[in-house]
Amino acid sequence: MSVSVQITHTQGAFTLDVAFEAPPGITVLFGRSGSGKTTLINAVAGLLRPQAGRIAVEDHVLFDSARGLFLPPHKRRLGYVFQEARLFPHLSVRQNLAYGRWFAPRSAPRADLSRVVEMLGIGPLLDRRPAALSGGEKQRVAIGRALLAAPGLILADEPLAALDEARKAEILPYFERLRGEVPILYVSHSAAEVARLATTVVVLDQGRVIRQGPAAEVLGDPSVTPLGAREAGALLLATVKHHHDDGLSELDAGGHALFLPHVAQSPGSTLRLRIAAHDVILSRARPEGLSALNILPAVVVEVRAGDGPGAMVSLDTPAGRLLARITGRSATALGLAPGVRCHAVIKTVAVAPENIGAPRSAEEQP
Repeated sequence: MSVSVQITHTQGAFTLDVAFEAPPGITVLFGRSGSGKTTLINAVAGLLRPQAGRIAVEDHVLFDSARGLFLPPHKRRLGYVFQEARLFPHLSVRQNLAYGRWFAPRSAPRADLSRVVEMLGIGPLLDRRPAALSGGEKQRVAIGRALLAAPGLILADEPLAALDEARKAEILPYFERLRGEVPILYVSHSAAEVARLATTVVVLDQGRVIRQGPAAEVLGDPSVTPLGAREAGALLLATVKHHHDDGLSELDAGGHALFLPHVAQSPGSTLRLRIAAHDVILSRARPEGLSALNILPAVVVEVRAGDGPGAMVSLDTPAGRLLARITGRSATALGLAPGVRCHAVIKTVAVAPENIGAPRSAEEQP
């Protein structure tokens, strides 16, 4: 089920003027604060009426200014997961879930409560009230409530922003599981969340779409750094090969070994790895005598000079597109230019657990 958005809306000095198509899966609206992400998602939700445009989920038109059509929020068949869970404090978890189900259209397939409860791991919480839940538990219940409304689309407005790192790590796998359940528009300004979750990325800047496409393509584009060069990073695919006794997991990345601190997935599992550009070192010859275990052969695709002394190097590797953030002086000294062969060195401990996730579908396999 796809989502089509084409809207224009002006608020004061800010104008949102966007158009994009979101295929099935999780489409992440990505950009820095003030780029228009929340305004856009509120327009899709019906909490804001744009001045012009059209919004549709498949053939279900939510807004069409040319026809004077504007469906109110309760008729849009949407689930909304906010930054805060917004559960009813006087109701139990079971009753909060039932409230979501109450909004499901009679004509829609009825969501299986037991399946949703099992998928989100909230069975032991059903008789508790929100005050007795952790932040991560509340968000899982909020996701369940949204699913039980039988939505045609789920909207998630920075649902992890209010959580600490441990609670974020708890919730991310559940959003990964939702990729095949229902289309999701997910607002984020976290590069790690984008890499973990996105099927498609729509990058916003000052109310405009500056890039859109599959996650690996967008994150691997050196020109797309809405959060600054420090947050730049690319997405690689690898398969878990073996867990070693010294606490390292060996992965196969395009036929080359990558070693990471132990990952929980079993051998044969496919993973998405976000590799930060500042964690990649380049060498023209294969380096010897280094403590780093991860060395990938690469070919330079592009060298993009920054405003300061830095440069962003885009590389093709057997595992996929990689970015390296180095100094312009180093790029010159190494003679880096499109077509030049080199080696990318990645520190084993540089890939944090929050940068490791499951692939989006069977199509995204190495």
